Amino acid sequence: MQSERQILGAYGEQVTCTYLTQNGFTICAQNYKRKTGEIDIIACKDHTYVFVEVKTRTNNYFALSDVITRSKQLKIIKTALLFQAEKLRNLPHPINLRFDVALIEKNNQESITYIPHAFTTEIL
Repeated sequence: MQSERQILGAYGEQVTCTYLTQNGFTICAQNYKRKTGEIDIIACKDHTYVFVEVKTRTNNYFALSDVITRSKQLKIIKTALLFQAEKLRNLPHPINLRFDVALIEKNNQESITYIPHAFTTEIL
């Protein structure tokens, strides 16, 4: 049985997947888990693979420091590099990796704040 938190998280991921597909992306994976961490959504468009962290809240307040910590960024980056090694190594063309954040507010009406290029591998 799913907790309220898990249901809210799944809702936010679905909203984000809809947003991405409406913007021309293909969803490659959801809840991609490895020992290094988990990535909520992996999507692609052209030669860019986007690794999306989704944060869903029922209130209107998002403190940037609460959205995604440096340690969480490192886990996502390491997991994305594993995904690249496992799934993308034999592609015939170069690819780009991008790290985005989706902030979903679910209260009286749903809203999404989508932040492309929220962080980079330069923090490694």
